[in-house]
Amino acid sequence: MAPQEDGKPAHRRVLVKLSGEALMGDADYGIDPAFIKRLAAEIRAMRETGTEIAIVIGGGNIFRGAGLARAGMDRVTADHHGHARGP
Repeated sequence: MAPQEDGKPAHRRVLVKLSGEALMGDADYGIDPAFIKRLAAEIRAMRETGTEIAIVIGGGNIFRGAGLARAGMDRVTADHHGHARGP
């Protein structure tokens, strides 16, 4: 996100929503450190423009996903774990 001609950011505040599966990068499961490093650099560059950033990250890659299904967990059961709510 490039600043406008007057040097001010195009947007004062932005919300970045990432799915948990996006954090896997090229991996089959979990969190890909190379992807996180690249993402952090991009967020830092955006922050340096003066833009305030809120980040929401899903957790679907922790409790469910194609990797867990391939490992033998029933996909529906895995999805229910991912949506379970505590007391």
